[in-house]
Amino acid sequence: MRTVIFYIFISLIIISCKNKNNKKDTSNVSTTKVEKKKRVLFVTSNAHFYGDSNIESTNHFPEIVYAYDEFVKEGFAIDFISPNGGDIAVGYIYSSDSIIKKYLFDGEFMDKLENTKAPREINYKDYIAVYYSGGGSAMFTVPESNEIQNISINIYEKNKGIISAICHGTAGIANLKKSDSTYLVSDKKITGFPDLFEDKKAKYYKEFPFSIQERIAKNGGDFKYSKNGWDNYYLKDDRIVTGQDPSSSSVVARTVIQIINNQKTN
Repeated sequence: MRTVIFYIFISLIIISCKNKNNKKDTSNVSTTKVEKKKRVLFVTSNAHFYGDSNIESTNHFPEIVYAYDEFVKEGFAIDFISPNGGDIAVGYIYSSDSIIKKYLFDGEFMDKLENTKAPREINYKDYIAVYYSGGGSAMFTVPESNEIQNISINIYEKNKGIISAICHGTAGIANLKKSDSTYLVSDKKITGFPDLFEDKKAKYYKEFPFSIQERIAKNGGDFKYSKNGWDNYYLKDDRIVTGQDPSSSSVVARTVIQIINNQKTN
């Protein structure tokens, strides 16, 4: 009798373990599906200098972290990409700002910036949105990266995703073409860092490959901006969201999130 009870007890444990494992597996599959639908690709630049000069350039740290913070609060997963992969230069770090300080001392987050993914590591099918961060570095290596351009347009067209950009990050979408060879910005209201606030006589500006404002207009876009500046100015035109300067980083991210949430309900 004791032997029978012992085997019944063992059998119950085995069944219980199997049930737990089955539940765990189902949960993992579900989580994976959710993550693929809620994954955003942040585009950054490998440039450490303005063009061929010895003037140092960086990716704008606040423009990255303000948007990043909004996305992660809503449960989105973020991957960072750069044309060459690996580390990127960051600047404009104001440690007195609580959000900047939070991520500056976040080892896992900083590790992502030191090990950005190369285009070959990215599967466009995994993403619902793209966010082009700014800073002087954004004017270089990103606009001419065909691999990143292809990834972005696939996310936009095949995944029905959103393309967003902030400040000088708009340079990354200025020449972006759709599969029908028309420019993404054509007939769209677009903003970015305007010529009004650039020092065109400065050495750094002379290294720029083009003026964002002029290139958007040349490629058929309707470039608009706030003459006040640093007032959260942004534009949404269908599935394209752009912000004028660092002050718009958070609102651009929140707008992208809103579009995604609306897509789910429609």
